Amino acid sequence: MLVVDDDTTVRDVVRRYLEHAGYEVELAGDGETALRLMAAREPDIVVLDLMLPGIDGLEVCRRVRERGSTPVVMLTALGEEEDRIAGLQIGADDYVTKPFSPRELALRVSSVLRRANKTYEPRVVRDGDLVLDVAAHTATLDGTPLQLTTREFDLLAFFIANAGRAFGRAELLERVWGWQFGDQSTVTVHVRRLREKIEKDPAKPMRLSTVWGVGYRYDRCSID
Repeated sequence: MLVVDDDTTVRDVVRRYLEHAGYEVELAGDGETALRLMAAREPDIVVLDLMLPGIDGLEVCRRVRERGSTPVVMLTALGEEEDRIAGLQIGADDYVTKPFSPRELALRVSSVLRRANKTYEPRVVRDGDLVLDVAAHTATLDGTPLQLTTREFDLLAFFIANAGRAFGRAELLERVWGWQFGDQSTVTVHVRRLREKIEKDPAKPMRLSTVWGVGYRYDRCSID
């Protein structure tokens, strides 16, 4: 995995905790170095500080997402809510706020990796022109591949598997993210991103509906 932070103390502490957890860790102190390392060797996950010299963390995250579905865990300062939301909109899978517990970070990384490597039952789920191959971890809409992050795919797969039932944001955080607490705006951002990718008109969603006072519900367009 690749840890990107311009603070040498943070890098060293994070490296020691992650190596103790059994991970191989590479370090970068700026965005340019991080991108160069990723070009040479694709990491399984990126732990990424947003406040970096030169190419900032948001731009690094954007380029990671353009390259594929490598999971990204962001490190943000406690007051950087707008940057945190921006990172989630770009496609980050999780975030940890500074100051943070290195042990919590290691657990978050492990959780994201488990989801990224999750073994699904070999089957294909179809809803009209939307097709999820849960074994291959791919999705298409009207034959066109959808570029979904690991978390977006998990959320969509969960919604389709539980079509017709409304879920609150707190319940989605627990059942999809594995969090018993956390910023519920994370769910809002991911639902918005899914709508942009699966709805013909995201402003008038036909599949992923808002249930006022409750949360969200997935409605199938067709019956398998």
